[in-house]
Amino acid sequence: MRLFFRLLCRTSLSAVLLLCAYVPASAQTASTASGSRDTASMRNVLVVGDSLSAEYGLRRGSGWVPLMAQRMNEQYPNYRLINASISGDTTSGGVSRIGPLLEQHKPAIVIIELGGNDALRGLALDMTQNNLTTMAEQARKAGAKVMIVGMQIPPNYGRAYADRFQGLFATVAKAQNATFVPFLLEGMATRREWFQADGIHPNEDAQPTLRDNVWPVLEPMLSKQTG
Repeated sequence: MRLFFRLLCRTSLSAVLLLCAYVPASAQTASTASGSRDTASMRNVLVVGDSLSAEYGLRRGSGWVPLMAQRMNEQYPNYRLINASISGDTTSGGVSRIGPLLEQHKPAIVIIELGGNDALRGLALDMTQNNLTTMAEQARKAGAKVMIVGMQIPPNYGRAYADRFQGLFATVAKAQNATFVPFLLEGMATRREWFQADGIHPNEDAQPTLRDNVWPVLEPMLSKQTG
């Protein structure tokens, strides 16, 4: 991920904060088309994420979450994927939203893709870790299986901060018995053409790779619950 880190390092602080502050009026909620199926018998997979999952700068339906929904629809039609991601969201925002989302959707699986904006804002990592833990605990108490999606930041934020940030996702996943994706952007190190002009957000061409980084972890969870 050296190219990604170089691009992020070149991005001005004001631009980063502007991107972090972009929040739509309401969460984008998208699910697989159920057609004539009995939706009452379907199980929900809930994604709670930030701009990387909310299709920031992309055509609607082209992000990795909708692509995942299409694959689920083909291979596990008894599951419906609900995208409750919001651009600019932090783990604190996730904590405030997770309860109502769990009550509304009663998911079988919750995918938590948050934390990147915490680091871009230089927030305390103890808070980030505690927030991720709270979300995972609430999801588990609601009867859902949990997946934690990891993120990394460049060392110009300070090597100790960057290393601890990278490690906290695995720490939370292990403590909460959650499945774990080490790095959502894995495999994009040399692909400058896979990033939007801001150098931070993956473009449409990169979305299948993001989906494929998550799918090997998600698919066994779907298969186990289906079986």
